[in-house]
Amino acid sequence: MVDPQLYAHHAHWYPTAAYLYILWLDALALAWEYLRRHPDYRLDWLRRPRRLQAAQSVARRWGLRLLEDPALDARDAHPAWLPGHASVVQLHPDADPPADAAVFSFWSVSGHKQLLHDGKGLALIARSPGHCQRYALAPGLEDGMAVAYAHRGYLGGAAPARSTVLGSALADARPRPSHAALLELHTLQALDAALAGASLHQIAEGLFGEDAAADWYSDGGLRSKVRRLVHRGDALMRGGYRQLAQLPPLEKGRFEGNAKRP
Repeated sequence: MVDPQLYAHHAHWYPTAAYLYILWLDALALAWEYLRRHPDYRLDWLRRPRRLQAAQSVARRWGLRLLEDPALDARDAHPAWLPGHASVVQLHPDADPPADAAVFSFWSVSGHKQLLHDGKGLALIARSPGHCQRYALAPGLEDGMAVAYAHRGYLGGAAPARSTVLGSALADARPRPSHAALLELHTLQALDAALAGASLHQIAEGLFGEDAAADWYSDGGLRSKVRRLVHRGDALMRGGYRQLAQLPPLEKGRFEGNAKRP
C-alpha cells in the first residue's frame, strides 16, 4: 500500500490524471511546460523588474519576449516566444488577391480561440482535440479581408492547403496518444516528482503503479527507465526546451545546465 502521508506530501505529482493534458500539447506548449519548472526562471519571475525594457531583457535570455507566470500551465499560459518557430503561420492582407482568394474570418477558425498581444503583435492560438494552430496576424489585417500566408516550415516547398491554414479542417482528433506524447507525460511527471524530493522508487510507483514497482530491487530495467526519465526531464528543463521552441542554444553563463545562481 502507498503510505497516505507520502501521497499527501507528493499530491501535486502523484496522480497521473493531472498530467493527461500533456498528451495533446504541441512543441511550443511542451517547451513552456519544461521552462516553467526551471528554478531560476521561477526566481526571475518573482524578481522581475518593473521597467519594461529591463523585464524584456531578462525574458530574452529564456527565449521569450515577455516573462510569463510559471504557475500557469500550457492550457492557460500565453508565453510570447521569440520568433522563428516553423509551426507559426503568418497571415497578411493580400495586396493583389486572385478571384478565389481565401478570406480571413476569425469566427470560422476551428477550435477554442485565444487572441493576445505577445509584446510585438497580435497572435491567435486555435486549439481543438489533438491539434493546435498558431497564427501571427500582420498589422492591418481585418475580418473579411483577402489573406495571404507565410509558413516558415514550407519555405521552398509545398504550402499547406488553405483549408488547413484558415481553419475549416483544424479539428484532427486522435483516438489514442502516441508513444512520443506518453514519453512527455511520464517525463514531466517524473521531473515534478524529482523536484519534490521523491526517490526513484517512489517515482516508479507513481508513474507505473505499485505492481510494476513491487520487484524494484530485482528489476534493474525499471530503475534504469525511471532514472532516464528524470535525467531527460532535467535536461529539457535546463535548456533542452529551447530545441522544442526552435531557439538558439543557451549561452554560456548562469543559464547553462550546470550553472548556479550567484
